[in-house]
Amino acid sequence: MELTLFDELTMVQQSAADFAEMHIRPHVMEWDETQYLPKDLFAKLGELGFMGVLVPEEYGGSGMNYQAYISVIEEIAKVCGSIGLSVAAHNSLCTNHIYLFGNEEQKDTTFPNLLVVLG
Repeated sequence: MELTLFDELTMVQQSAADFAEMHIRPHVMEWDETQYLPKDLFAKLGELGFMGVLVPEEYGGSGMNYQAYISVIEEIAKVCGSIGLSVAAHNSLCTNHIYLFGNEEQKDTTFPNLLVVLG
């Protein structure tokens, strides 16, 4: 059975929501009160492909569209605005700019660390 675009988007949205509930919600108040940035959380987000949503698969990204990107950010931000904003900035201001304006050497040297192993 072939998945439709809607089915794929629903899966991405649910995956982001589940991740936020499991890995963020239990700690969100503690992190906020102690001003802690959970760097290991970003590595987990990278493993799911959420740190390179818009980057094509050929560079190690998820190769998804802007609808998927918005869904990821929205579901994470529902639980923690700070983490949602960090994921949005990483995707929009970092990886997407390297993809759009970087040369091949920059993409080859930066994407392996930025998309999966952050931190």
